[in-house]
This record gives sequence, structure tokens and C-alpha cells, in this order.
Amino acid sequence: MKRILLSVVTMFAVVSIANAQGFHLGAKAGANLGKIDGTSFKDEFNLGYQLGGFAEIDFTKGFGIQPEVLFSQTNTTVTDEPLSGLKGGEKINLNYISVPVLLRLNASKLLTFHVGPQFSILTNNHKTTAGNVVDAFKGGDFAMVAGAQVNLGMLKVYGRYNIGLSDIKDVSDQGNWKSQQIQFGVGIKIL
Repeated sequence: MKRILLSVVTMFAVVSIANAQGFHLGAKAGANLGKIDGTSFKDEFNLGYQLGGFAEIDFTKGFGIQPEVLFSQTNTTVTDEPLSGLKGGEKINLNYISVPVLLRLNASKLLTFHVGPQFSILTNNHKTTAGNVVDAFKGGDFAMVAGAQVNLGMLKVYGRYNIGLSDIKDVSDQGNWKSQQIQFGVGIKIL
């Protein structure tokens, strides 16, 4: 299934680039204010970071797509309630490779709006004193992204909100664990 999805996305990207009015590559980095909604985690945003690359593919002056590949860190704190492999009060770092594919709505040369899906793959084998935290989280997360970007020539300043749609919990605890992120940062057009 992953190979089929990757093949379709690759084919779509190649066809899109060939027909695009504008194509640019760039790099970006920024802050990640993230949390996990669920009974086992504190209801607070914690600072992390994200960095990676993006492509801007404009089909017209007002419309295009922006696929990205990002390394993204979400930090959270476990509540004082013990949970299957998690230790109360412990800080957990979840590292993801995230692939958002965003619709670009160019309101003007200065302002662009983004909206679209994001799939993330958990990459770290976080170990704790309990020894099995990695088993508490699923290997992937599906989210929706919405945000805006200010275009200052080659420099991009962006902010966006990601809301997890999938349950990232992989233990038999009641309730769902869903991610939320507020991201802001800067990007630079390289090509």
C-alpha cells in the first residue's frame, strides 16, 4: 500500500512539475509547539523543532501545491497517572519524518494560504526507565494542516496548525491519543 501511494505521489509530482507555471525548491526550519491530547498526558504545549525542505509548484498565479519533507519533534509530559510502560511525570520526545502535501492558495505576491493532509512516520526508539515507551505509540500519524505564509522575496515566514486525525496510541488504554502542533518558522527559496 505504501509503495502504491508513493508511486502515485511521485507520478503526480513529475506530471505536475512538467506542467507547472512556477517551480521552486527551498529549505525551512522553525519551532514546534506540540502536545498529545489524551488522558495520560498533560494538557500543555511543549517546545520542539522542525526542519526540512519544500517544493512550490504553481499551476496558475493563484493556485498550486507545496509538498514538503520535514524532521519534526513533538515533546510531551506524562501525567502523574501510571500507564502501561509510561512513567508519571516523564518527558517524552517523539521524532517524526513528516510529509505534508499542501494546497497553495496565493492570495497575493505577499500572502499564501496552505491547507492539506500530512502523514508522519515515527523514527525514534525512545527508551525510558520503564524500557518500552516506543511500544506505546503507533508508527505513524495522519493529520490535517492549515496555515499562512508571508513571502518576502526569497524568504518565507510561516505559521500553521496541525491537528492529528488518527489515534497514535498503541496500548490498551481507554481513550484516544491525538497530536496537535502549532508551527512557525522561516524558509528560504534555493532554486
